[in-house]
Amino acid sequence: MRFIDLSVAISPRIREPLPAKIEYASHEDGARQAAAVLGLQPDDFPEGKAWATETVTLNTHAGTHIDAPWHYWPTSEGKPARTIDEMPLEWFYGDGVLLDFSAKPPGYEITTEDLKAELARIGYTLKPFDIVLVRSDADKRLFHEHYAFLHAGVSAAATEWLLDQGIKVVGTDGWGWDIPLNLQAEAYRKAPREGVLWAAHYVGKDREYCQIEKLANLDQIPKPFGFKVCCFPIKVEKGSAGWSRPVAIVED
Repeated sequence: MRFIDLSVAISPRIREPLPAKIEYASHEDGARQAAAVLGLQPDDFPEGKAWATETVTLNTHAGTHIDAPWHYWPTSEGKPARTIDEMPLEWFYGDGVLLDFSAKPPGYEITTEDLKAELARIGYTLKPFDIVLVRSDADKRLFHEHYAFLHAGVSAAATEWLLDQGIKVVGTDGWGWDIPLNLQAEAYRKAPREGVLWAAHYVGKDREYCQIEKLANLDQIPKPFGFKVCCFPIKVEKGSAGWSRPVAIVED
Protein backbone atom coordinates (compact mmCIF):
# COMPACT_ATOMS: atom_id res chain seq x y z
CA MET A 1 0.00 0.00 0.00
CA ARG A 2 1.31 3.45 -0.95
CA PHE A 3 0.37 6.80 0.54
CA ILE A 4 0.88 9.79 -1.76
CA ASP A 5 0.87 13.24 -0.19
CA LEU A 6 -1.38 15.52 -2.27
CA SER A 7 -0.80 18.71 -0.27
CA VAL A 8 1.51 21.69 -0.47
CA ALA A 9 3.38 22.88 2.59
CA ILE A 10 2.19 25.85 4.60
CA SER A 11 4.93 28.22 3.49
CA PRO A 12 5.37 31.98 3.13
CA ARG A 13 7.49 31.23 0.05
CA ILE A 14 4.44 30.27 -2.03
CA ARG A 15 3.62 33.18 -4.33
CA GLU A 16 -0.08 33.65 -3.80
CA PRO A 17 -2.41 36.55 -2.93
CA LEU A 18 -3.08 35.10 0.54
CA PRO A 19 0.42 34.25 1.82
CA ALA A 20 1.12 32.53 5.10
CA LYS A 21 3.20 34.14 7.82
CA ILE A 22 5.20 31.95 10.20
CA GLU A 23 7.09 33.18 13.26
CA TYR A 24 9.50 30.54 14.54
CA ALA A 25 10.40 30.36 18.24
CA SER A 26 13.62 28.50 19.04
CA HIS A 27 14.24 26.12 21.93
CA GLU A 28 15.95 29.00 23.74
CA ASP A 29 12.87 31.17 23.15
CA GLY A 30 10.81 28.33 24.58
CA ALA A 31 12.92 28.23 27.74
CA ARG A 32 12.38 31.95 28.27
CA GLN A 33 8.65 31.57 27.68
CA ALA A 34 8.35 28.56 29.98
CA ALA A 35 10.37 30.29 32.68
CA ALA A 36 8.06 33.31 32.57
CA VAL A 37 4.96 31.10 32.84
CA LEU A 38 6.31 28.85 35.61
CA GLY A 39 8.22 31.40 37.68
CA LEU A 40 11.60 29.85 36.87
CA GLN A 41 14.78 30.93 35.13
CA PRO A 42 15.64 29.91 31.55
CA ASP A 43 18.84 28.29 32.84
CA ASP A 44 16.73 25.96 34.99
CA PHE A 45 16.01 23.99 31.80
CA PRO A 46 18.69 21.66 30.36
CA GLU A 47 21.18 23.81 28.44
CA GLY A 48 18.63 26.65 28.59
CA LYS A 49 16.40 24.89 26.09
CA ALA A 50 12.69 24.04 26.20
CA TRP A 51 9.96 23.79 23.57
CA ALA A 52 10.20 25.08 20.02
CA THR A 53 6.97 26.52 18.63
CA GLU A 54 5.57 28.40 15.65
CA THR A 55 2.99 31.16 15.46
CA VAL A 56 1.16 30.93 12.14
CA THR A 57 -1.00 33.64 10.58
CA LEU A 58 -2.96 31.88 7.87
CA ASN A 59 -6.07 32.54 5.81
CA THR A 60 -8.29 29.46 5.57
CA HIS A 61 -7.87 29.62 1.78
CA ALA A 62 -4.07 29.58 1.88
CA GLY A 63 -2.29 26.29 1.36
CA THR A 64 -4.14 23.10 0.47
CA HIS A 65 -7.68 23.59 1.72
CA ILE A 66 -11.30 22.57 1.17
CA ASP A 67 -13.96 25.15 0.38
CA ALA A 68 -17.30 24.79 2.14
CA PRO A 69 -20.61 25.87 0.55
CA TRP A 70 -20.58 28.98 2.77
CA HIS A 71 -17.55 30.19 0.78
CA TYR A 72 -19.60 30.47 -2.40
CA TRP A 73 -22.76 32.17 -1.12
CA PRO A 74 -24.82 32.62 2.09
CA THR A 75 -27.32 30.00 0.89
CA SER A 76 -27.10 26.73 -1.01
CA GLU A 77 -30.01 24.74 -2.41
CA GLY A 78 -32.39 27.22 -0.79
CA LYS A 79 -31.03 26.70 2.74
CA PRO A 80 -28.36 28.43 4.83
CA ALA A 81 -25.06 27.31 3.34
CA ARG A 82 -23.11 24.93 5.53
CA THR A 83 -19.71 25.84 6.92
CA ILE A 84 -16.74 23.50 6.87
CA ASP A 85 -17.34 22.21 10.40
CA GLU A 86 -20.85 21.15 9.38
CA MET A 87 -19.91 19.02 6.37
CA PRO A 88 -20.37 15.23 6.59
CA LEU A 89 -17.08 13.39 7.01
CA GLU A 90 -18.30 10.67 4.65
CA TRP A 91 -17.78 13.05 1.74
CA PHE A 92 -14.03 13.21 2.32
CA TYR A 93 -13.03 9.59 2.01
CA GLY A 94 -13.80 7.66 -1.14
CA ASP A 95 -12.78 6.42 -4.54
CA GLY A 96 -10.54 8.82 -6.40
CA VAL A 97 -10.69 9.64 -10.10
CA LEU A 98 -7.79 11.50 -11.72
CA LEU A 99 -8.51 13.55 -14.84
CA ASP A 100 -5.33 14.66 -16.60
CA PHE A 101 -5.44 18.08 -18.25
CA SER A 102 -1.73 18.80 -17.78
CA ALA A 103 -1.33 19.28 -21.54
CA LYS A 104 -3.74 22.23 -21.48
CA PRO A 105 -2.18 25.70 -21.23
CA PRO A 106 -2.57 27.94 -18.18
CA GLY A 107 -5.90 29.74 -18.34
CA TYR A 108 -7.63 27.02 -20.34
CA GLU A 109 -11.27 26.50 -19.32
CA ILE A 110 -12.16 22.82 -19.04
CA THR A 111 -15.56 22.08 -20.57
CA THR A 112 -18.11 19.33 -20.08
CA GLU A 113 -16.97 17.85 -23.38
CA ASP A 114 -13.38 17.79 -22.09
CA LEU A 115 -14.48 15.88 -18.99
CA LYS A 116 -16.44 13.35 -21.03
CA ALA A 117 -13.54 12.87 -23.45
CA GLU A 118 -11.05 12.29 -20.63
CA LEU A 119 -13.37 9.82 -18.90
CA ALA A 120 -13.79 7.97 -22.19
CA ARG A 121 -10.01 7.91 -22.65
CA ILE A 122 -9.41 6.31 -19.26
CA GLY A 123 -12.46 4.05 -19.57
CA TYR A 124 -14.30 5.13 -16.44
CA THR A 125 -17.89 6.06 -15.59
CA LEU A 126 -18.36 8.36 -12.61
CA LYS A 127 -20.51 7.23 -9.71
CA PRO A 128 -21.93 9.18 -6.74
CA PHE A 129 -19.38 10.28 -4.12
CA ASP A 130 -16.32 9.68 -6.27
CA ILE A 131 -13.69 12.33 -5.47
CA VAL A 132 -12.66 13.88 -8.79
CA LEU A 133 -9.16 15.37 -9.04
CA VAL A 134 -8.23 17.69 -11.92
CA ARG A 135 -4.56 17.74 -12.82
CA SER A 136 -2.98 20.73 -14.54
CA ASP A 137 0.48 20.51 -12.87
CA ALA A 138 0.13 24.04 -11.51
CA ASP A 139 1.80 22.84 -8.30
CA LYS A 140 5.09 22.71 -10.23
CA ARG A 141 4.91 26.52 -10.38
CA LEU A 142 4.21 27.20 -6.68
CA PHE A 143 7.07 29.68 -6.35
CA HIS A 144 6.50 31.45 -9.66
CA GLU A 145 5.64 35.13 -9.32
CA HIS A 146 2.30 34.60 -11.08
CA TYR A 147 1.46 31.20 -9.58
CA ALA A 148 -2.20 32.15 -8.98
CA PHE A 149 -2.67 32.70 -12.72
CA LEU A 150 -0.99 29.53 -14.03
CA HIS A 151 -3.63 26.80 -13.90
CA ALA A 152 -6.36 25.41 -16.10
CA GLY A 153 -9.79 26.02 -14.60
CA VAL A 154 -13.15 24.28 -14.78
CA SER A 155 -16.20 25.93 -16.32
CA ALA A 156 -19.49 26.39 -14.49
CA ALA A 157 -21.25 24.02 -16.90
CA ALA A 158 -18.60 21.34 -16.38
CA THR A 159 -18.89 21.76 -12.62
CA GLU A 160 -22.66 21.33 -12.84
CA TRP A 161 -22.19 18.21 -14.95
CA LEU A 162 -19.91 16.66 -12.33
CA LEU A 163 -22.51 17.37 -9.65
CA ASP A 164 -25.16 15.79 -11.89
CA GLN A 165 -23.14 12.56 -11.64
CA GLY A 166 -23.48 12.60 -7.85
CA ILE A 167 -20.05 14.07 -7.15
CA LYS A 168 -19.79 16.00 -3.88
CA VAL A 169 -16.04 16.72 -3.66
CA VAL A 170 -13.81 17.89 -6.50
CA GLY A 171 -10.20 19.03 -6.40
CA THR A 172 -7.58 20.87 -8.42
CA ASP A 173 -3.84 21.40 -8.20
CA GLY A 174 -4.46 24.97 -9.32
CA TRP A 175 -4.71 28.03 -7.12
CA GLY A 176 -8.47 28.02 -7.73
CA TRP A 177 -11.20 25.89 -9.31
CA ASP A 178 -12.29 28.52 -11.87
CA ILE A 179 -9.98 29.85 -14.56
CA PRO A 180 -7.46 32.37 -13.15
CA LEU A 181 -8.96 35.52 -11.68
CA ASN A 182 -7.00 37.84 -13.97
CA LEU A 183 -8.65 36.24 -17.02
CA GLN A 184 -12.08 36.51 -15.42
CA ALA A 185 -11.50 40.21 -14.75
CA GLU A 186 -10.22 40.81 -18.27
CA ALA A 187 -13.27 39.12 -19.82
CA TYR A 188 -15.63 41.07 -17.57
CA ARG A 189 -14.05 44.42 -18.38
CA LYS A 190 -14.46 43.71 -22.09
CA ALA A 191 -18.13 42.74 -21.73
CA PRO A 192 -19.64 43.18 -18.23
CA ARG A 193 -22.21 40.44 -17.66
CA GLU A 194 -23.21 37.67 -15.28
CA GLY A 195 -21.54 34.29 -15.57
CA VAL A 196 -18.00 35.60 -15.95
CA LEU A 197 -16.74 36.33 -12.45
CA TRP A 198 -16.28 33.27 -10.20
CA ALA A 199 -18.81 31.35 -12.30
CA ALA A 200 -17.90 27.82 -11.20
CA HIS A 201 -17.82 28.78 -7.53
CA TYR A 202 -21.27 30.34 -7.86
CA VAL A 203 -22.62 26.94 -8.90
CA GLY A 204 -22.60 26.37 -5.15
CA LYS A 205 -25.55 28.75 -4.79
CA ASP A 206 -27.84 26.06 -6.19
CA ARG A 207 -25.81 22.87 -5.76
CA GLU A 208 -24.08 21.88 -2.53
CA TYR A 209 -20.53 20.67 -3.03
CA CYS A 210 -16.97 21.13 -1.75
CA GLN A 211 -13.78 21.75 -3.68
CA ILE A 212 -10.16 21.13 -2.78
CA GLU A 213 -7.74 23.77 -4.03
CA LYS A 214 -3.92 23.81 -4.24
CA LEU A 215 -3.43 20.06 -4.43
CA ALA A 216 0.01 18.70 -5.34
CA ASN A 217 1.71 15.61 -6.74
CA LEU A 218 -1.23 14.45 -8.82
CA ASP A 219 1.35 13.33 -11.37
CA GLN A 220 2.57 10.75 -8.84
CA ILE A 221 -0.75 8.88 -8.73
CA PRO A 222 0.04 5.85 -10.92
CA LYS A 223 -3.44 5.23 -12.34
CA PRO A 224 -6.52 7.29 -13.15
CA PHE A 225 -8.84 5.31 -10.86
CA GLY A 226 -8.69 2.36 -8.49
CA PHE A 227 -7.28 4.35 -5.57
CA LYS A 228 -8.74 6.00 -2.48
CA VAL A 229 -8.62 9.65 -1.47
CA CYS A 230 -8.65 10.74 2.16
CA CYS A 231 -9.06 14.51 2.58
CA PHE A 232 -10.69 15.38 5.90
CA PRO A 233 -10.82 19.15 6.51
CA ILE A 234 -9.66 20.84 9.69
CA LYS A 235 -12.68 21.77 11.81
CA VAL A 236 -12.72 25.57 11.69
CA GLU A 237 -15.77 26.81 13.57
CA LYS A 238 -18.14 28.59 11.15
CA GLY A 239 -15.36 28.49 8.57
CA SER A 240 -15.71 29.04 4.84
CA ALA A 241 -12.87 26.54 4.40
CA GLY A 242 -10.56 24.25 6.32
CA TRP A 243 -6.99 23.21 5.66
CA SER A 244 -6.40 19.62 4.68
CA ARG A 245 -3.59 17.18 3.97
CA PRO A 246 -5.16 15.00 1.29
CA VAL A 247 -3.64 11.61 0.62
CA ALA A 248 -4.06 9.17 -2.26
CA ILE A 249 -4.02 5.57 -1.05
CA VAL A 250 -2.91 3.09 -3.69
CA GLU A 251 -3.01 -0.65 -3.13
CA ASP A 252 0.02 -2.58 -4.38
